Amino acid sequence: MNMNRRTLLQATAASLALPPIAVWADAKNPTLTAATSEIQLLPEKYGKTQVWAFDGIAPGREIRVKQGQSVRRRVINNLSVPTSVHWHGIRIDNRMDGVAGLTQPAIEPGDQFDYDFVAPDAGTYWYHSHSRSFEQVARGLHGALIVDEAEPVDVDRDEVLVLDDWLIDPDTAQIAASFGAMHDLSHAGRLGNYVTTNGKYNLAKSVGRNERLRLRLINASNARIFQLALDGLEGWIVAFDGMPLSQPSPVQDTFVLAPAQRIDLIVDVTAVVGSAGHVVQLDRNESFSQVAFEVMGESTRARRPAPLPLPPNLETKPDLSNARDVMLTMEGGAMGGMRGAMMGGQMSSMRDLMQSGNFWAFNGKVGSMDGEPLAIVSRGETFRLNIRNDTAFPHTMHLHGMHFHELDQNGHLGAFRDTTLVARGETKEIAAVADNPGKWLLHCHMLSHAASGMMARIDVL
Repeated sequence: MNMNRRTLLQATAASLALPPIAVWADAKNPTLTAATSEIQLLPEKYGKTQVWAFDGIAPGREIRVKQGQSVRRRVINNLSVPTSVHWHGIRIDNRMDGVAGLTQPAIEPGDQFDYDFVAPDAGTYWYHSHSRSFEQVARGLHGALIVDEAEPVDVDRDEVLVLDDWLIDPDTAQIAASFGAMHDLSHAGRLGNYVTTNGKYNLAKSVGRNERLRLRLINASNARIFQLALDGLEGWIVAFDGMPLSQPSPVQDTFVLAPAQRIDLIVDVTAVVGSAGHVVQLDRNESFSQVAFEVMGESTRARRPAPLPLPPNLETKPDLSNARDVMLTMEGGAMGGMRGAMMGGQMSSMRDLMQSGNFWAFNGKVGSMDGEPLAIVSRGETFRLNIRNDTAFPHTMHLHGMHFHELDQNGHLGAFRDTTLVARGETKEIAAVADNPGKWLLHCHMLSHAASGMMARIDVL
């Protein structure tokens, strides 16, 4: 099976255009059922692919509520293995965070669990399995969670774009069952060979020239870092990880979307009628159309001025002058030079670590949800986390339960996010106000890395 992607100039896939994503309006007792399903993931000549999906589709149904409304879902597990659901990026009550083994017991096969929480912040979020997530997310257990602003944003259309990659066995057209492979655990993670948007290869949508679109980009892949650009679209970044920028930032070059991150763009269609605008993926010095916006006619509106900022979400700014400093050094992995680390309370050789499926360490310890936390902070306290990447690979660090500011080289507050990309050899500082009590997971969202040692906990008392 040919897994090569078409180039940018071959954007002729109108026949593969995705129907509008079904939005599940909140009912009194809505459910979300995890089960095995078959979907037409590949072109039809290859037949259907078996996935694990919520309600039979992958990605799962878009959940959309207004800011301040409740999200209620009874998750029913019809899989043969335990599962759970994490509501990624939502500043949530700890018992609703969905981390099996930390904030709740796993939902066993045939059982169910009721999630009920308020969505306090407008923005782009997502939900995904958090039980053996390096396999369950890769098999399809994820979907978009959108929290609308109280007042509509001045755009013509709101498009949710879930970017993903799938590792397909070319002989069977099925998802490769190589979960937990040593190479994935110790190198860059599980990278797919089939890239999709909203579950479709080479997604195309019809637009009018001068239309203004809000594009909500979500990276649901296990490990792929998407380097993106715009062609035939003039765009502004207006939010990172659900949190609005104080001023829209014009897209002038490429931008990066790492695993679990989200970017909100407002774009104007500038391509001429009969051509297409594109969200472009750049990979190994090649350009591909991630999403094509085929210009079918003129919009009824002329070009508009640059967009205004989105309304901000409530935030308590970190007090850096009184911040508690916390150090986190990433070690291990292939070509990392780590000879051993503490595991289960005793020093273990790299050979012993590898035999147990662990390849990474935080501060000289194989990470876990159990045992001593990375830090214990008081509610309302500011903490500053210094993350040093002493490995040969990049890592995306996700903090549950709260957002943080990335700090620039001068120590000033930068982007407000829940997931940060730390390049190999890089040191990055983040700062957060511990305003949400509970035991909060901090882990690499290259999910194979989390499964093999890159996991810690911050306790807020």
